[in-house]
Amino acid sequence: MTDVGAAPVPGRGSGVRNGGDLVVETLEALGAKTVFGIPGQHALGLFDAMGRGNLQFVSSRVENNSAFAADGYSRATGEVGVLFLSTGPGALTSLAGLQEAYATGVPMVVVASQIPLEGLGARRKGMLHQLDDQKASAANVTKSQRLIQHASGIPSAIQDAWTEAISSPQGPVWLEIPQNVLLDPIMVPPVEDALAEAADNPPRIELVREAVKWLESAKRPAIIAGGGTRRGKAEKSLLSIAEKLRAPVICTPGGNGAFPWNHELSLQSWIEDRYMTDVLEDADVLVVVGSSLGEVTSNYFTFEPRGRIIQIDAEPRVLESNRPGLGIRADAGQALAALDEALDPGRTGAPDWHGSSPEELVRESLAKVRARLESQDLAKELKFMADIRDAVPADMQTFWDMTIAAYWGWSCWDARQGQFHSAQGAGGLGYAFPGAIGAAVGLETLGKPGRVLAVSGDGSSMYSIAELATAKQHNVPVTWLIVDDGGYGILREYMVGAFGKATATELARPDFVKLAESFGVPATRVAPEDVGDALRAGFAADGPNVVVVETLLKMFSPTHLRD
Repeated sequence: MTDVGAAPVPGRGSGVRNGGDLVVETLEALGAKTVFGIPGQHALGLFDAMGRGNLQFVSSRVENNSAFAADGYSRATGEVGVLFLSTGPGALTSLAGLQEAYATGVPMVVVASQIPLEGLGARRKGMLHQLDDQKASAANVTKSQRLIQHASGIPSAIQDAWTEAISSPQGPVWLEIPQNVLLDPIMVPPVEDALAEAADNPPRIELVREAVKWLESAKRPAIIAGGGTRRGKAEKSLLSIAEKLRAPVICTPGGNGAFPWNHELSLQSWIEDRYMTDVLEDADVLVVVGSSLGEVTSNYFTFEPRGRIIQIDAEPRVLESNRPGLGIRADAGQALAALDEALDPGRTGAPDWHGSSPEELVRESLAKVRARLESQDLAKELKFMADIRDAVPADMQTFWDMTIAAYWGWSCWDARQGQFHSAQGAGGLGYAFPGAIGAAVGLETLGKPGRVLAVSGDGSSMYSIAELATAKQHNVPVTWLIVDDGGYGILREYMVGAFGKATATELARPDFVKLAESFGVPATRVAPEDVGDALRAGFAADGPNVVVVETLLKMFSPTHLRD
């Protein structure tokens, strides 16, 4: 086994450099500015080399949270998130965070260390952290996995990984480098430049022509905008197409913000409401962009469309995965731009929703949703979400955990000029706070205002509570709202609804205010009606802060369950 303590100490510009230097130099040449992760024995070559470079390092306390932070950095900035991992337990601990990035299409380059080359293969030498095949563990949560066995292969492998990460469908890419490859002296000269350009992913022209033919003859066209719409930066084309067709548009939780919330054709994001499901089922041509028509978007698979479907997605496995249709494998931005260009702006014939205009249909449908909510004794919840929205600046980005407030946010949050980010892709707990830390770091790195909001429940917050130390260490401007209802609130509600009682959903939890203060992070506890003022104070402060609200929020009644 390589003796870490006896490794040479290289220096840039000297004759002694190692594989770790090649990693850092290549990442810098590709434009990386920040790295997230946690040091580990086999990864020391990476971290030693980083000390000679210009990369900013943000050290989390749990590798899963490092992955969430790199994810949040990428979502907030539009750049590639970079994650450094140690071997074995460190690498494995990151996988749940990488599942979220993979499910949501977040571009990341993950560099994991490995045991020395001599320990790889079928032999079990008993090395610390040894796995039979470490990269196989990442196969379900990354686009691809590579093992680099010699230093001269590092620059090209990282460049290829970066290219793959940013090519649609975007996502995390996994690289492994053995300890001795990182530490051993090299003859490879310093990396001077690296180029990574996203692979082109345009729609096939015959499919565009066919889609235009369907749309120009449609009487009741409608559009579902999923997360791929945002990833493909297709918002401008989406707006143009919707206005040409006068087609109502609804956004999925991942697509929230892809279409103007208060536009006269906007059905907003009430995708789980039966009134909206009815509208979409009645469309004679439904355009589905960047969505699989999965569980939430299909109102829990109760959606039964009667018209034809045009489905656009960069991931070919998504196409027709739930419904037959005209599948167009393409980047959403390129596909909608091609459709927009091909559509006749002077299209004849007005849409007719059984005697109503699409604008009337949108107004009536939203009014029905509001009336349903107002009939359910949800005044506290509606005011709570409205107070948060009123307090959050229009351009502030927000990060939401899997908690009842976030489930409300999926449907009711108007992103305005900010961006709405949630863990809806994979649905794991603990995303919001570390994701927000990464976002704030990224925004400040780009010279933008860094303050962001994270929203968690008391259950989900305990997954990432250790990152209070990270936020304090780096003085990250994150305001963390913890809605404390004493347990896993949504699971409690599901179990009571299904079985009449809840089991194992109640939680002992700390005094979140005192706990945050023990990290040196200011915190306050307020009543639900005071959440707006508390958030405004947090936004005006420096560094991290915590707002705790002890309250039990209810969800609106599901409309997919049959009586």
